[in-house]
Amino acid sequence: MKLDDTQRQKVADWINQGLKLSEVQKRLDSELGLKLTYMEVRFLMDDLSLSPKDPEKPAPKAPPAQPSPSSSELPPGDESLEDELPPAGDSRVTVSADQIAKPGMLASGKVTFSDRIEADWYFDQMGRLGLAAKQPGYRPSPADLTAFQQQLQRELSRLGMY
Repeated sequence: MKLDDTQRQKVADWINQGLKLSEVQKRLDSELGLKLTYMEVRFLMDDLSLSPKDPEKPAPKAPPAQPSPSSSELPPGDESLEDELPPAGDSRVTVSADQIAKPGMLASGKVTFSDRIEADWYFDQMGRLGLAAKQPGYRPSPADLTAFQQQLQRELSRLGMY
């Protein structure tokens, strides 16, 4: 797709404004008269060395400030109570990835749910996520599944796979 310099600049401005690819696609049609498929717009972004910006996530709300206990309220030798509190969002679900994926899998690893039941997880060649619990018929709680998905995303991101 050949665009002149002013058209390229318009597309770059749209991306800098935070427009999504589908929005750029609509503007190309409405403002420049170019009817492109979504995939053609993706290729155009590559050709122009542009990438859409991720939407800014709202900052998490800070919990209300609680008065810290005075040193006389702490047990002897304790400087703070931070070590005793679980991290925010802690669900006691742990996820690890195998260094070498199981044969036929894109990625694999292990998960331990909050009730200490272990399972193997994997992504097959089609990109489908699977869980194989050590205990037959086991189904993790919805909260554990959510925590598993979040931690799996973090683990895969850490490994550069997500």
